Amino acid sequence: MQRHFKNMPIMLFFQAQDYQPKCQQLFSSYKNQIIQLLPSALIEHIGASSIPHCVSKGDLDIFVAVDNIEQAIGMIEQLGFKIKQDTLRTKQLCMLESQRNEDVAIQLVEKGSSFEDFLHFRDKLRSNPKLVEQYNQMKLSCTGYTQEKYREVKSRFIEKVLG
Repeated sequence: MQRHFKNMPIMLFFQAQDYQPKCQQLFSSYKNQIIQLLPSALIEHIGASSIPHCVSKGDLDIFVAVDNIEQAIGMIEQLGFKIKQDTLRTKQLCMLESQRNEDVAIQLVEKGSSFEDFLHFRDKLRSNPKLVEQYNQMKLSCTGYTQEKYREVKSRFIEKVLG
């Protein structure tokens, strides 16, 4: 959830029980749709909504690993997604965001690339409740931050966990 202050979004966070059930439903629905279009894709629920007891802005992140990103982009766009601007884009990574009235993003990655770190980060948190507590504390300390400042702090945390 984001609020705007003088045209700058600020961060707000929700407890797991307040957003995770809806995200799980959305993930299941999108996974079924994506697998119809990209049958050989690896589709995983990532991000805070995939980690028990994790606070979040309430959004859903979906990891989709494919052999050919350029072909897959067109398929994902058929589901009402568009390439997100102002994010990292490489030959091995493309972030797409829903154009529907829902906060859903797809991290489209090349199979076997270093961007599989999305899965490694999720799995480290899932296996370590103390790490989830630290992640939650970091996020809650960013309440009111701009999205850019929040991303900086979050990136440092992720690098430390994966380091």
